[in-house]
Amino acid sequence: MDSISQFLAECAVQRRASTHTISAYRRDLGLLTKLGEDSNPEALTPAQLQRALMQMHSKNLAPRSIARTLSAWRSFYGWLARKERISTNPALTLRAPRRPHLLPKALGVDQTAALLDAPQGMRTNDPLELRDTAMFELFYSSGLRLAELVSLNWPGGLDLETGEVTVTGKRNKTRIVPVGERALAALGEWIAVRSAMVKPDENALFISHRGTRLTPRQVQTRLAQWAQKSGLGMHVHPHMLRHSFASHVLQSSGDLRAVQDMLGHASIAATQVYTHLDFQHLAKIYDSAHPRAKKL
Repeated sequence: MDSISQFLAECAVQRRASTHTISAYRRDLGLLTKLGEDSNPEALTPAQLQRALMQMHSKNLAPRSIARTLSAWRSFYGWLARKERISTNPALTLRAPRRPHLLPKALGVDQTAALLDAPQGMRTNDPLELRDTAMFELFYSSGLRLAELVSLNWPGGLDLETGEVTVTGKRNKTRIVPVGERALAALGEWIAVRSAMVKPDENALFISHRGTRLTPRQVQTRLAQWAQKSGLGMHVHPHMLRHSFASHVLQSSGDLRAVQDMLGHASIAATQVYTHLDFQHLAKIYDSAHPRAKKL
């Protein structure tokens, strides 16, 4: 087994990295085998790695993607150094291009209501419409990640009596999040018709018309179609509902720590970005209401 395969195997077992992380690492570390003349990543120099980063930048690769690749390289070479296969980490002093500070896109409260309160002709007794309503209400109600939502089982992490959902997030960390009344009602309607559609051995909460577990891509497609029919005039993806949940709860409560716990963020720094969204909301109110804030 080569060194990259060994590193990935250790990440999967000891660090409990997700399949998504392992896949990204494999793709980023695969670039290293193309850089050296002998295709040996352990023999690469800082100059060779820096030149590779510059080539990525010249091809207009997104700074975020380059930074992710560099992070994977640092982790890999750090692992090699700890195994004493190399003397120093050649990626340690390298710097990726500066990333622009982009705030997550969140819907306004009115926009969220327009999306979730299905317009005329959308709210039907069609089981798939009931399923979509339950999914999107749960997304916004509990701030779930897409992977967390599609991995839910029934019976399983959802408790309609207590109004809570238990999910396993990044690094296999489990958390319990409240579920609001609107979402509970929608989930109850969906579960009542789910049994007539589900395949005998399928335990997924959200299933396709074939009776099998929905894929993340299918959820993305359905939400985009739902948003288009609602007349929002913008593309909506699942993570926007998570961002909207965080932004709206923070605006109402001001409790950053509680929002961190509900989102499942390991660091509060990841949650603090929503304080900037909150400030933007307050700034708009100030600009529209304060008599000395209006432009002359």
